[in-house]
Amino acid sequence: MKLNTLKHFPSDLALVILLTLLCAPFVLIPPLNDTPIRIILGLPLVLFLPGYSLIATLFPRKDDLDGIERIALSFGLSIAITPLLGLALNYTPFGIQLSPVLIVLSVFTISLALGAYVRRSMIPEGDRFVVDFGVLFEGVKESFKTTNTKIDKILTVVLIISIILAISMTVYVIVTPKEGEKFTEFYVLSPGGKAEDYPTNLKVGEEGEVIIGIVNHEYANVTYQLEVRLNGEVIDKKSFWLMHNETCESPLTFKALKEGEDQKLEFLLYKNPFRKSVYGKEDKEEVYRSLHLWVDVT
Repeated sequence: MKLNTLKHFPSDLALVILLTLLCAPFVLIPPLNDTPIRIILGLPLVLFLPGYSLIATLFPRKDDLDGIERIALSFGLSIAITPLLGLALNYTPFGIQLSPVLIVLSVFTISLALGAYVRRSMIPEGDRFVVDFGVLFEGVKESFKTTNTKIDKILTVVLIISIILAISMTVYVIVTPKEGEKFTEFYVLSPGGKAEDYPTNLKVGEEGEVIIGIVNHEYANVTYQLEVRLNGEVIDKKSFWLMHNETCESPLTFKALKEGEDQKLEFLLYKNPFRKSVYGKEDKEEVYRSLHLWVDVT
């Protein structure tokens, strides 16, 4: 069959390619990936565009499918294609990571869109599928005409509602992710940044140094107070204000003033350490996290 050249690139396929290409910078490049546009462009790439490109390639004629069927199959196939591509990536050195998944989805979608262009070029112009919103609207209306059975009308309504619910739920899950367990990491490292070689053997008057680490996973901004005690006596206090997922590692020095073995060096961490009581006084919170070392002083 002779290849008939399209006068203009189909508007629907051009839009598919444009949206796919626009998605990459808004997903990978900061600060663009912190804007809501990332979600606006990312959802179609995952939920609609791959399936639409595949349907456009398989059914290039306007009489192959009606508008509702094309939209429904585009969503359904996209939801099936994306996990399959991720599964295939899992068996490659790249693994299931953001950049490889984005690249594979983009290449898949654009390749099929170009394939759909070629297939449409090979059929007479009058038989080609083109996006005409007026025709699509008429197709929806046609589904509710009296010539159709009651079951057909019910199935059409259920299909439309299912698509709307699926999109709404996906947007909700992405925009409002579920909070995980709330906790704070609290650790003590040696001056070398390792969990070994602590300064536990000192001479009287000698200073020891450790690194205090705090990581906030509380899904809120938190004020912490660190209290250091040696043999029950407070020898140092520090305050830290951390945002969610923020990490702080701070050096801390202490001095051994009394001789003796197995002296307990305690690190007590308070979360939001002071609160107002009903009488306007400040009541100290209970210890939130605690660590200790045993120090020998000669």
